[in-house]
Amino acid sequence: MTAVKNPRPPILVTGAHRSGTTWVGKMLTASRETAYISEPFNRWRRPGVFNGPIQYWYTYVCSENAAEYNQPYSRILSFRYNTLDELRSLRSFKDAIRMARDARSFLSGWIFNRRPLVKDPFAFFSAPWIAQTFGCAVVITMRHPAAFVSSLKRLDWPFDFSDLIDQPLLVQDWLAPFYQKMLEGNHDKADLIGNGSLLWRILYQVGSQFIEANPEFILVKHEELSRDPFSGFQTLYSRLDLDFSTGAQKIIRNSSASGNPTEIARQDIYGTRVDSQANLANWKRRLSSDEIKRIREITGEAASRYYGDDEWIN
Repeated sequence: MTAVKNPRPPILVTGAHRSGTTWVGKMLTASRETAYISEPFNRWRRPGVFNGPIQYWYTYVCSENAAEYNQPYSRILSFRYNTLDELRSLRSFKDAIRMARDARSFLSGWIFNRRPLVKDPFAFFSAPWIAQTFGCAVVITMRHPAAFVSSLKRLDWPFDFSDLIDQPLLVQDWLAPFYQKMLEGNHDKADLIGNGSLLWRILYQVGSQFIEANPEFILVKHEELSRDPFSGFQTLYSRLDLDFSTGAQKIIRNSSASGNPTEIARQDIYGTRVDSQANLANWKRRLSSDEIKRIREITGEAASRYYGDDEWIN
């Protein structure tokens, strides 16, 4: 299947989890030209949203295994909600509330002919396939390695590299150079600093190759957006051919204002209201000098491509 040229292409916002994909995705819906679809490649996704086979975090889809994913992904980009699949999966009142929310989002996207905006960090390795097959515009978010690892440490979120190792096509196409390091990482899954750093390196070393091969992909650094959200999103809106309306501007200003909390609450991992300037320095308070040094050593050249010496000062 080849991409069809679309003057109003769907948008995929991806990047490492905890790298600002939710913030960027939500702010790109502020003009109401887009409809927000959350994480179809999340292993805990709702079947009403996406009923394709997702067995791993960071599932890799390419031409060799795309047959199982083409139709389900086409459905979400057409705002076709899988009502029967969702009804069969309901187990609680909370599930029913979530179903109503998702179904309403799909319906409004279809009725008002909005551009689908898929926020999905776990589609990272599949971004080239999604772009080529469905003509999606791709936005890749990046966060400073120390800030990313600091966030994982704060939430106590380990990463099991089996999710990558157990995907033969992903290893064959992209991750062979990291195979031994991933095996070593799985021997000490409690090492949040080491494993988080390795995951960042893997994602953005591969991501840099994606961008070189697909220069139309848009790379957005979390730090640059945080320092000047208004100008950063104005540029992003322009590149995606979205209307930077007065309403969108107000939402963006409010989401990052100095009166907001200095960081997102642990129990609100998908929150977007934060003092973006203050949030920049949180990792410097949370990590020790030795931890920062280790993160920099592990992320190595992948990080130095994007972050200079002055951006590592504690």
